[in-house]
Amino acid sequence: MNDNDQTRMPLGIYIHIPFCVRKCDYCDFFSEPAAKEVWKAYVQALIKEIYLNQDVKGRYLVKTVFFGGGTPSILPGQAIAEITAALRDCFDFEKENMEISLEANPGTVTEEKLALWKEARVNRLSFGLQSADNQELALLGRIHTFEQFLESWELADQAGYGNRNIDLMSALPGQTAESWLRTLRTAAALEPEHLSVYSLIIEEGTPFYQRFAGPGSPDFSLLPDEEEERKIYKLTCRELKKYGYRRYEISNYARLGYACRHNCGYWEGVWYLGFGAGAASYISERIKGTETGEVPVRRCNIRDTPAYIRRMDNGFSPVEERERLTVEEQMEEFMFLGLRMEKGISFSAFYQRFGFSFSQVYGRVTEKLMGQGLLAKTKEGIRLTDYGIDVSNYVFEAYLLS
Repeated sequence: MNDNDQTRMPLGIYIHIPFCVRKCDYCDFFSEPAAKEVWKAYVQALIKEIYLNQDVKGRYLVKTVFFGGGTPSILPGQAIAEITAALRDCFDFEKENMEISLEANPGTVTEEKLALWKEARVNRLSFGLQSADNQELALLGRIHTFEQFLESWELADQAGYGNRNIDLMSALPGQTAESWLRTLRTAAALEPEHLSVYSLIIEEGTPFYQRFAGPGSPDFSLLPDEEEERKIYKLTCRELKKYGYRRYEISNYARLGYACRHNCGYWEGVWYLGFGAGAASYISERIKGTETGEVPVRRCNIRDTPAYIRRMDNGFSPVEERERLTVEEQMEEFMFLGLRMEKGISFSAFYQRFGFSFSQVYGRVTEKLMGQGLLAKTKEGIRLTDYGIDVSNYVFEAYLLS
């Protein structure tokens, strides 16, 4: 790294691929099946958007890239290579420790794609397994069986990928602590470098919402209750620790040195640019008419694939929403996101970012939460206790300033 690199702000890049073979019954992400002709037009639109943002090249150094979706692995391998080539043409990448992640669903992975991804310098794969139980996979509407997942996993192993994540989902309808333990042990026995473990959330507008949304729904009784969910969560922490995984964030576990750098950037407030339909960005924008005035801005691209393609074909911005964050909103996000991490938040980092002492802004509420056993002191600041994780939403709400 040269001196110029040290003066530039770190940046993460997110690439949204909104296509999937079939939308899962629980999914409320912006994703949809589409014809291959649409895939091709979309990739070209993505590349056009990337080139529209190359003017920020001198201000940032890209540390991570993340291909998410949808199902990025549904695209031809050459498409991923074309997108990464455009990124390298428009942005400066960190020369060492660069992380490029790609979400891959079983049933969409081939030897050819794995080889092309590697040529494009993708060095981290995230497999959406969700469950090792075929009945649970069918319930979720997944397109694959556990056996098909194993085939994809072994192909990646043979291709030499040494940084792999497995996504798992707990608190499924009909799931018990015992059935969850079988899935957890099966996944851990494969020795992935990273595991992401999320509880099922019933989102409005999904088929699951009609079935499981509340006591009046036909299958609501199949969902584990809060006590069972807590049991599953604590079981997850204990079991994965036996396999050598450390929880570094509420829902994420990794072997030493394999925490997802891109996601850590989100939680630590690193700037990021999102490309593609529905992609979000969090970036520092200069205020017109001033030399140094800048404000954090959150913006989101239009959530309509054909409209996104048309805008890019006609040279228009895909941004549909733009919001300037107040200092208070930035402080709230600093707390919400930082407390998700095992290490918690740093008082000195708070002061460095905002110019206020932590105690001046949050001293009283922090003392109250510590008295309730929800927070614990660290050498640098504070973190959630195990009890605090159980009721983390309550803790986060306590740090609202408005």
